[in-house]
Amino acid sequence: MRPTVGDVAQIVAAIAPPRLAEEWDNVGLQAGRMDWPVQTIWVALDPTPNVMHAACQAGADLLITHHPLIFKPLSCVDTSTPEGQVIAQAVLHQTAVFSAHTNLDSARAGLNDLLARKIGLTGLSVLVPCANPSDAAAAPTDGLGRIGALDEETTLAGLADRIKNVLALPSVKIAGRTNQPVRTVAVCTGSGGSLLADFLSSAADVYVTGDLGYHHGRAIEAMDRGAIDIGHFASEHLIVAELARRLRQHLARSDADATVTSCTFEKDPFTQV
Repeated sequence: MRPTVGDVAQIVAAIAPPRLAEEWDNVGLQAGRMDWPVQTIWVALDPTPNVMHAACQAGADLLITHHPLIFKPLSCVDTSTPEGQVIAQAVLHQTAVFSAHTNLDSARAGLNDLLARKIGLTGLSVLVPCANPSDAAAAPTDGLGRIGALDEETTLAGLADRIKNVLALPSVKIAGRTNQPVRTVAVCTGSGGSLLADFLSSAADVYVTGDLGYHHGRAIEAMDRGAIDIGHFASEHLIVAELARRLRQHLARSDADATVTSCTFEKDPFTQV
């Protein structure tokens, strides 16, 4: 059976329920139609023109990305802009674009759980619980960020080295005393500055996230806590292969005739020189 974009959307919703998305977010269908047939699916972090071009050249019928193509309503579709170029290719090649963003961050076994387990945290709990805890479908494991414990106490510098090795990173940024003892760690994938107050009010010794600014570092330093900024890209790119794997499992269980490919050429837009 060949699925439609809508069929795949239902699978994504089972993995990352749309109700978990933040109010400001725009998840779900970004371009295309729900009734378009799907045989080849690509998964990527960003819906950039070069990713979309490669997906279309590979014959993809659906591109699923973590970051949305459209964050704010468009006043026009200008095909000289990156968003317009992607929309034009979507229409020309009948390749739909779909996003699972903060709903995938907050979901059980989602991006925050994945990062936390990658760096060796156990006994995970949610840093910021789901905004709708009265929702009968909500679970205590739904929400932004995670807090967990390391198997053995280390230092801030030791944890930074562990993360560099696990994620194959050339460097990370540290705020706080490098010899600070660390046992409990909070993580937030992507830009974690908005959850800084939640980290500082928690029992976590160190905050692992991306895109922390100067004043975030000063606030952490003043509270004698620690932070490791691993970068936005590094904190989220690991979801690409994992989401592709889970989609394959769901499609196999439903006997759907579709293949799933991870985009392998995306790189951090920032390099150190």
